[in-house]
Amino acid sequence: MKIDPILQDVWDIKDRLAAEAGYDVDRFVDQLREWTAKHPPAGPVVRNAGELRRLLDEQERQHTEQSALTLNEGLPQTE
Repeated sequence: MKIDPILQDVWDIKDRLAAEAGYDVDRFVDQLREWTAKHPPAGPVVRNAGELRRLLDEQERQHTEQSALTLNEGLPQTE
């Protein structure tokens, strides 16, 4: 069976992070919290499927409004 290269990368990263934490879950979580504090998310944080759905719906609504505005800008003026 051929191993998926993406899964192999994920496993390699997991192993590297575990080794950096000395295979201690508490230490790993502390390191993760420190890293997160130094590198806050630039965009929205999605915690569940409902939030993801709302975010996608809002983005689609904004895209639709922007498209409608773009179309309306090109209409000829009548006197």
